[in-house]
Amino acid sequence: MRQITTVGVIGLGTMGAGIVEVFARGGLEVVGVETTEELAERGRGILQASTDRAVAKGRLDEAEQSEILGRVTITTRMEDLAPADLVVEAVPEVMDLKHQVFSTLDGIVAQDAVLASNTSSLSITAIAAGTAHPERVVGMHFFNPAPVLKLVEVITTVRTEDSVRDGVVELSERIGKRPVVVADRAGFVANYLLFGYFVSALRMLEQGHVSREDLDTAMRVGAGLPMGPCTLMDLVGLDVCHHIGDVIYAHSRSPMHAPSAMLERMVTAGLLGRKSGAGFYTYAKPGSGQVVPDTDDGPAPATAAVSAVGVVGAGEIADELVSRLRDGGYAVTQVSDPQDTEELRGLADVGVVVEAHQIEAAGALGEEETGSRPRRCRGRSSGRSWARSAARRPC
Repeated sequence: MRQITTVGVIGLGTMGAGIVEVFARGGLEVVGVETTEELAERGRGILQASTDRAVAKGRLDEAEQSEILGRVTITTRMEDLAPADLVVEAVPEVMDLKHQVFSTLDGIVAQDAVLASNTSSLSITAIAAGTAHPERVVGMHFFNPAPVLKLVEVITTVRTEDSVRDGVVELSERIGKRPVVVADRAGFVANYLLFGYFVSALRMLEQGHVSREDLDTAMRVGAGLPMGPCTLMDLVGLDVCHHIGDVIYAHSRSPMHAPSAMLERMVTAGLLGRKSGAGFYTYAKPGSGQVVPDTDDGPAPATAAVSAVGVVGAGEIADELVSRLRDGGYAVTQVSDPQDTEELRGLADVGVVVEAHQIEAAGALGEEETGSRPRRCRGRSSGRSWARSAARRPC
């Protein structure tokens, strides 16, 4: 395979423009292609804004920025890709569109030029099947934001030549990335695992196991991740998560990737995350990362402080519970006999009732011989909060 010194990038959205910047930072000549002048100008703007931020943060000086931008040519003509040693497509995740792009490239670039797809979920084998030379097709999956994240997944098919794979791995290292080589499969490595994680998080939310904030906190503080799943899905875009998740599930049919009805409803309702200004969280404006209070939840319900507690039961465990509650500053009313209705009425004004009635169960032999059963523990409450003592013996 020939040395890669000139690359082309087709599609200059956020991801494509980021890939252009990565290659240009790595010292390569880059030709970026869009379908219209308007979209081409948008791509220039994304590239300019990204490098401006790097200058403002001291990661580039103005001379370095000028050199990077000087290596980039942006055009609307596919024919301008003729000298490219490698072309990366970053167009929308539509198989027919990718086939159209690659079949057009067959008639433009040299036969030994490499064609790469930045797809995050579609089959590289299926993409390559639409070209005249599938042996030169490889996946080159960057992660967003491309100028920042180091990982590049290099995806091979059964037709990909070893020299093509090795050349793309070498190029990835040359531009400062960390390549991993993956055989073609749905979701490759990172997204296969990531979207299984997303589905598990969505199920926990749907089933009411945890709030969005506590779920995110658990994964940041407990698992050491830079952000929790709800924050990350909002960043990626819920529509993107929904689409990629569906593609992976269509291939894997694994329960860990089964689509989430909640996610589908959110996307249908236009809650797409940061890009729309609202997703799992509400943001200051579309595109902002600043979380603001939700406006449609209403005031949080007031929670009454508990100062008085009732304990129903007698014996060592109940007495220990009463002692601990009183030491904690609570006013405690103890009812020794749970069958005494008159005493139970004395619990009307307490905030919490703890049932700690201890009953010794009859032995199994005695039950079989007499037909008797141990009495069940039960409590009565009208709108009162009841809790069993975790320390008591089982009834």
